[in-house]
Amino acid sequence: MEYIKRGFFTGERALFQAKDMHIEESIFDDGESPLKHSSNIELIDSSFKWKYPLWYSDHIRLNDCVLFEMARAGIWYTTDLMMENVVIEAPKTFRRCSRISLNNVNFYKAQETLWSCSDVQMDKVTAHGDYFAMNCRNMKITGLELMGNYGFDGCENLEISNSKLITKDAFWNCNNVTVKDSYICGEYFGWNSSNIVLENCTIESLQGMCYIHGLVMKNCKLINTTLSFEYSDVDAQIEGHIDSVKNPSSGSIRAGSIGELIMEDDRVDTSATKIETEE
Repeated sequence: MEYIKRGFFTGERALFQAKDMHIEESIFDDGESPLKHSSNIELIDSSFKWKYPLWYSDHIRLNDCVLFEMARAGIWYTTDLMMENVVIEAPKTFRRCSRISLNNVNFYKAQETLWSCSDVQMDKVTAHGDYFAMNCRNMKITGLELMGNYGFDGCENLEISNSKLITKDAFWNCNNVTVKDSYICGEYFGWNSSNIVLENCTIESLQGMCYIHGLVMKNCKLINTTLSFEYSDVDAQIEGHIDSVKNPSSGSIRAGSIGELIMEDDRVDTSATKIETEE
């Protein structure tokens, strides 16, 4: 393996088709696509300051690195990538990538980040930006802090735990999602999705959990959550009070109490949903 320390690279495609390199304490400055079509690259304590640094690459490792704001659209069409202790200031990182592992990564501007990616593992990731992780599949996530709307639109096969998600219109058009031991705050949670499981979660959501086929909620809390479950097939066990429930399509809802229960015979078959409270 070739070893490079304190390199300074400029110009377009500075290390085009690089292979079998260990790059340390180096700077990729002005110049697009410096490591395009690269493979088997280790990057340590290095930084990228311009666009498209890692496209069509394979078997990439980054540790203690920085992607500055202009390193936008930084990693597309790349497979087998691991990041640890990395700061990413740029938007649109990761597009159509596979086999990604992110550990202690901070996305300061996560707009349109992680689109159409597959086989993703994330641990201790912070992301600020709208449309995070759209159309992804096979994701396992723990310790995510997400602040930005429309997260996880169109995703399939997600497992999320011990996370804080502040995002409206999250998990729309999804299939097979499990969220455990997490806090979720955002309007219109989960619309038009199927097979959604929420376990030991605290949720605040105006018109949340509507239009879902196969919604399961176990030991969850709904705080300031109104007009919930509309047109959803639901099996919900809620700890404590629900402010309001509106026209679930079928299933069962068990809660300590419900402030307002709206069941309209001309909208749904009200006999198809069993409602139980402790009152």
